Amino acid sequence: MAYLSGQPAGETQRVVITGAGILTSMGHGWEANAEGFREGRIALPEVTLFDTSRQRVHRAGEVTLPGEVPEDARLSQRQRTRLDRASSLLIHAGLEAWRQSGWDAEEIETPVPLCLGTSAGAMGLGEAYYRQTTTTPNDLHAQPSRVALYQTHRQARHLLDAFGVAGPVTIIANACSSGANAIGHAFRLVKTGQYSRALCGGYDALCELVFAGFDSLQALSTTTPRPFDANRDGLALGEGAALLTVETLESAQRRGAPILAEIVGYGAATDVHHLTQPHPEGVAALRTMRAACREAGLSPADIGYINSHGTGTPLNDVAEGKAIQEWAGDGVSGVSVSSTKSGIGHLLGGAGAVEAVISLMALRGNWLPPTTTVETPDEFCTFDLVTRPRDKNLTAVLTNSFGFGGANATVIFKKAA
Repeated sequence: MAYLSGQPAGETQRVVITGAGILTSMGHGWEANAEGFREGRIALPEVTLFDTSRQRVHRAGEVTLPGEVPEDARLSQRQRTRLDRASSLLIHAGLEAWRQSGWDAEEIETPVPLCLGTSAGAMGLGEAYYRQTTTTPNDLHAQPSRVALYQTHRQARHLLDAFGVAGPVTIIANACSSGANAIGHAFRLVKTGQYSRALCGGYDALCELVFAGFDSLQALSTTTPRPFDANRDGLALGEGAALLTVETLESAQRRGAPILAEIVGYGAATDVHHLTQPHPEGVAALRTMRAACREAGLSPADIGYINSHGTGTPLNDVAEGKAIQEWAGDGVSGVSVSSTKSGIGHLLGGAGAVEAVISLMALRGNWLPPTTTVETPDEFCTFDLVTRPRDKNLTAVLTNSFGFGGANATVIFKKAA
């Protein structure tokens, strides 16, 4: 169904971002996060949400949640009391994006699609259900609610209710590419004229099951996550959320809305190589970068900064590094690259969305977020690895997100003319 009128068949729309919200261990909101990422701060405190005494690692990008959900969230008291941690992260970030966009629920006459990426969703509710079932199996108190609210579409419903709008919901659970895929999907819905605006982003909250799983895989760094360092030994986990409000350029101009950036390219591919390991040559990563550039009408020389997936694991970083080398060719030395996971950890399904907002911050501020934990860059880093705070005039930025199962996604933002 198309909700744009008067658009000739086959004509595409330019898609812009008019609102962005973010919540990470670096801080609450755009300003706090921009300040932290610009300086390359590390926000990986001791985990307090659950007991890590039996784990190898005890730090993560844990968020200090703000107080109650703001009053302007159109949620009933019952909904407010039933929000799990992941939903709270999502709503706080979503409200920031909504306020910045200037959208008014009373003035919106057509459905607003919501595209969300996540991996763990409301896993905390699942853990609570399991604990109660195994310790007091005859006690069913609150168990039906946990079953209902555990489903990710209920968290999405809470978000739409907070805004007071209705629309179709798409949940993308595509491992660590989920958040970027959600943005890409919303981009296509608006670009092709199916809708004039959309909400999109990603989120994930820390939970014991996921933390213990990554720790048992020995994927977590026992020191400090050092993406692209020759001595890197793993990643850190984090939590948070990021939401974008996207709409047609025509819609934004008609409202006189400030434009943060234009979404100009999106690529997605799967390498079908291994359940957890990326293809060693980064073949799918290369395809997504080329596809996004092709759609954007940009060459590698036009991209001023890459926010890499850069987990800090031995196999992932070298695969992405090789993909960047092949993609940029002879101009690779001029490509500025960093990983912001060194500061807040890996947000799994929320990573692509959070890193998209960080890329927007860099684009608008003309600065590069450094990976300050790097001591000895690996030999494959023939690109410009940013390890210290630096300013740079940027016109277009690219963000990569890669996940288990070979899922890869790339999104490109450009300054709005």
